[in-house]
Amino acid sequence: MSDLPDTPFDVVYLGIGTAAWVVAGLKIRAWRRDPSPGLLVVALTIAAPATAFLIAAPVLYRGIDRIANRGNLATLLVYLGITGFSAAAVVLARMWAPPKEGPEPQMWDAANADTWRQVRRRLAVFAVLVPAMIVLFFTGGADSPETPLTFDTTFATIPQIAIFLVLYQALFGFALIDISRVCGGHASRLPPGWLRRGIRLIALGGLVACGYVVCKLIAIGAAFAEVTGTEWLSTAVGPGFAALGAVLITAGFAGPAVAAWTRRRRDYQALRPLWDLVYRADRRLALEAPPSVWTERLAFRDLEWRTARRGLEIRDGQLTLRPWADPAVVTAATRVAERAGLDDRDRAALIVAAALRFAVEALDTGIPARSREDQAPLPGLDAEPAEERAHLVRVARYLYAPLTGEALAVATAAG
Repeated sequence: MSDLPDTPFDVVYLGIGTAAWVVAGLKIRAWRRDPSPGLLVVALTIAAPATAFLIAAPVLYRGIDRIANRGNLATLLVYLGITGFSAAAVVLARMWAPPKEGPEPQMWDAANADTWRQVRRRLAVFAVLVPAMIVLFFTGGADSPETPLTFDTTFATIPQIAIFLVLYQALFGFALIDISRVCGGHASRLPPGWLRRGIRLIALGGLVACGYVVCKLIAIGAAFAEVTGTEWLSTAVGPGFAALGAVLITAGFAGPAVAAWTRRRRDYQALRPLWDLVYRADRRLALEAPPSVWTERLAFRDLEWRTARRGLEIRDGQLTLRPWADPAVVTAATRVAERAGLDDRDRAALIVAAALRFAVEALDTGIPARSREDQAPLPGLDAEPAEERAHLVRVARYLYAPLTGEALAVATAAG
């Protein structure tokens, strides 16, 4: 029985494992929505070590051993979980390709036949070594005493267990170096943003976790040679490197997803004033009545679908209101934008915002619609899908901005 207190390890391991499983759950959900080999491997790369960290917590470790009626069985499960991460990480390193150009570049491409050949070769190594590790563990007789925190240094004197431990560390170390190398190379080719930060965090986390492998191999070698005094490398320093590396890797996988979710939620809420304007003009445009303020604030799920639907309804509203847009307002807004030194995108947003505000007021006051020949062309109606949402968000932000009020005042005075 270890003299080390269990509580700190319970807190750290359960905390990291739970947080990682939350991220894994989000990736699994994303994979179910958009099935792809890359997303599935990412989910497994996170889920495997997350499970290992949970099992490694002494409170669960001892519970598993009691249920199985075999001491230290949980150690095998922990190491197989980390080995599962190693296998998934090596596969992911082969599947990841240099990012393609686009607003959200994808980091994997498993369609290449050569990629699958490399994947199969590496998985074949795991397919041979994992059963060998299981056999070595069970033939080593390391079932007593139960040592959730000091298994490596306690049983490294047994040849089978020593080989088992070295194989595990070798596979883990190779995977960490491989994924760090690939992530480091790809991050340098990504544009600034959360995706690049996330990939760099994964690379850094892999390198940090290599400290765990180094500490463990030193402690295992010393214990096998019956040299004392290095146990602290295995029980304190090594787990510290592993915990920090796991936090960095989990943050690297979670960061881009959280940033994308935050961006979708921000866009969804930013579009509300513009959506309210077009809904006021024609309530038939919306599938349902405007949500309450609290419903809007508490919207956390299906944000991509909600935002896309809101954008489509706004676009329909723009087309509906276009016959009431006054060319004089477009001209005034153009001049105000030029005086303010706005770039092309902001100028287009200001023009549309002013035109829509005027159009709604004109519709409300009963001004007749203009014929197609007299309608003012509004910028942004032909925007590409990838640019349309950003354009509409800008329009929403300019809707009640001072420059928009100035443009309407200039148009009214000229009229």
